[in-house]
Parts: sequence; C-alpha cells; structure tokens
Amino acid sequence: MTQAPATPRRTDRRHDREIIALALPAFGSLVAEPLFVMVDSAVIGHLGTPQLAGLGVAAALLTTAVSVFVFLAYATTAAVARRVGAGDLPAAIRQGMDGIWLALLLGAAVIVAVLPTAPWLVEAFGASATAAPYATAYLRISALGIPAMLVVLAATGVLRGLQDTRTPLYVAIGGFSANAALNVFLVYGAGLGIVGSAWGTVIAQCGMAAVYLTVVIRGARRHGASLRPDAAGIRASAQAGVPLLVRTLSLRAVLLIATAVAARLGDAEVAAHQIVHTLWTLLAFALDAIAIAGQAIIGRYLGAEDRDGARAACRRMVQWGIAAGLVLGVLVALARPLFIPLFTSDPAVQGPLLSTLLVVAVTQPVSGIVFILDGVLMGAGDGPYLAWAMVVTLALFAPAAWAVPALGGGLVALWGAMALMMTVRMLTLWLRTRSGRWIVTGASR
Repeated sequence: MTQAPATPRRTDRRHDREIIALALPAFGSLVAEPLFVMVDSAVIGHLGTPQLAGLGVAAALLTTAVSVFVFLAYATTAAVARRVGAGDLPAAIRQGMDGIWLALLLGAAVIVAVLPTAPWLVEAFGASATAAPYATAYLRISALGIPAMLVVLAATGVLRGLQDTRTPLYVAIGGFSANAALNVFLVYGAGLGIVGSAWGTVIAQCGMAAVYLTVVIRGARRHGASLRPDAAGIRASAQAGVPLLVRTLSLRAVLLIATAVAARLGDAEVAAHQIVHTLWTLLAFALDAIAIAGQAIIGRYLGAEDRDGARAACRRMVQWGIAAGLVLGVLVALARPLFIPLFTSDPAVQGPLLSTLLVVAVTQPVSGIVFILDGVLMGAGDGPYLAWAMVVTLALFAPAAWAVPALGGGLVALWGAMALMMTVRMLTLWLRTRSGRWIVTGASR
C-alpha cells in the first residue's frame, strides 16, 4: 500500500514543529547573553557611579568587538547544516572544528590588539577622568575572555547546524548563573571590586567554551572526525565569513548613525532613543530566533538537494515572521502607555517615546519578513548578496538619517528613517528570494 503524498497543510504542520523546536530554545539563549552585562551592571552599580560608568564604556567596547565576529555562528550554522542534510556527519563536525579554530585565532588577535590600546580606546569612547581607570581595568581583564566568547559563537553555530538549539540554551543558562554567583563573590566576598566582576565574566565565558568544546569533541570522536587544525578549512571558513562581516559592520554603522543623530536632537530625544532601541533589540531577539531556525532548516534542505523543501520551508517561515511581527506590533502599540512609565517619569522623554514606539509597532511585520529572509539567505550561504544588500541599505539610510536634524525633524522622523531602512532591506531580500538564485544545493555552496 503506497503512502499518500503530503498535503500542503501536513507539510506546514511539519515545518511548524521544526520551527518551534529550534526557535524557542534559540530565543532563550539569545536573551540569556545580554543578561551577562545586566548582572555586571547590577553588581557594580552598588560600588559607585564612576565604576558603573567605567563598566558602561568597557561593555560597549567588548560588545562591539564580539558582535563583529557573529559571522562565526552564522557561517558555521549554514555550512554544518548543509553537510547534515547531505548525510555526512563527520564532514559536518569537521567543518565546525574549522570554525572553532578560526575563532581561537581571531580571539588571540583581538587580545593582542586590545591589551596595549585599552587606555586609548577608553578615551576615544569619551570616558571621564574618574571612570577611565575602571573602564581600562575591566576592558583589559575581560579581553582575556574574548577567545572563549568567540569559541562560544562558533560552537553555537556547530550545534545549530546539527539542529540542536537546546544545548546552547542550557549552556547559556548555566553561564548566566555562574556569572551572577562569581560576580557577587569576587566583587563583594573577595573585595576585588570591578576587577572581580571582570574576572567573573572571564571565568564564566571560559566555562561555557569548555562545555561546548566537550560536546563537540565527543561528537567528533563518535563520528571519527579529525580535531586537528586544517589550514585550508580554516581559510574557507574565513572566506565564507568575510561577506557576513561586511553585512554586520554595515548594520552596526546604521545603529551608530542613528544614535549619533539622536544625540544631536537633544538630551530628551537621545534618552528616548536609547529606550526605543532597547525595546527594538528585545523584539529583534524574538524574530531572530525564528531566523536562526531558518538558517539550520534551509541549510539542511539544500544539503539534501531538496529544492522544493527549501522553498516550502522559506514560505512557511515568512508566514511565521509576518504573524510574529503583527502580534509584537499590536502588543507594543497597546502597551505603550503601560510600560513607558517603567523606563522614565520625565514628561519630556515620555512624549517622544509615545509617538516613536508607534512607528516601531507599525514596522514590526516588515521586521519579521526581514529577519526571516535574512536567516534563509544565511542558511543558503548567500553571504555575498547579503553584504551587497546591506551596503546599499546603509548608503540610502545615512543621508536620510542625517537629514533629520538638518530639516528640523525629531525622534519620530529618525525612526521613520529606520523604518525606511528596514523597508529597503525587505525589498532587497525579497527580490533575491523570489529570484531563486539562492537555491544552490549540495554539501557545499
């Protein structure tokens, strides 16, 4: 008796189960990472204002340094997932090890660059004379943990490519808990102050990296994959990451320009902008979780040479992105009057917030499409197009944003420019997805 072909509804349900199974744990691990800085802030905040200000500068520098290398996770996820789809687990793990070795090399290079230049970097970020010593001390110690942070990124990509987002969630929860306990003990119990907080973060990150390496090494031994560094494989991982690095730098430039423009609008506007940006980032985590599922699923389908499965998964995930964007947008629009007082009691800040958050709410469905298609193309290994599209978006956004203060616009106008940026991204990604040129099957692109 032959099995009945899968109906579209049955196919959608299968994709839904896959998306939920991958996206929910991914969301948890995404949210856990920013909690590291929040714990450090809560602990150090009781030491004094100069210490907290120093942490703010050092944390901004560290976050920038690490986020630039997020391609270690994205590129590794896509490459590993393709080989999983092709049924070659040893090659998948071997590809992941190349990404981990690259992370170690990049981490060592960052340490060499940061340690001697820490005072200059702190000064360039505008730290005050009282905060600068604390920022420099925290930055120099925390920089020692950057190789571990980058290994965590690459190893997370390995596990995502293997269709495992639960282990990263458990590691993130464990790392967050260890970081909190170490911070309290070293800062207050051992009396080390801000230096203790830095060492607590380094130890927690090294512990997370050790857990990831243990998991990956066990998998390598189980499937007979080599653990030795392979120059050609490391070089290939770096080459795959360069376009995603360009994309990430262009996106960071967009966010930096937005902050710089907000600072020129006045103190109330830049304060409101910071709150809006924080909420926008939180919303992005929810949408990015679906995109991460997309990277893993699309890579696996293309590795298995299943073009129809990749198209169907892409279509279903876009539907998820739109639905999630609509839900988030409605929640933001309706809850604005309720949560704005939680952030500020200043009427001068609340006014711009109320209107600007409405712009953010309206654009959430667009953001949903952008995040999903971004993840789909990453999963397909279409990095060069993503880099080109983001550079074009930056070129259109920059003059629109700088025109806001010149034309007498306010924060609503600035976030209107941000909405324009997201719309341009949506159009460029939609055109690429519709063309089908991203569908390149096989164990490697």
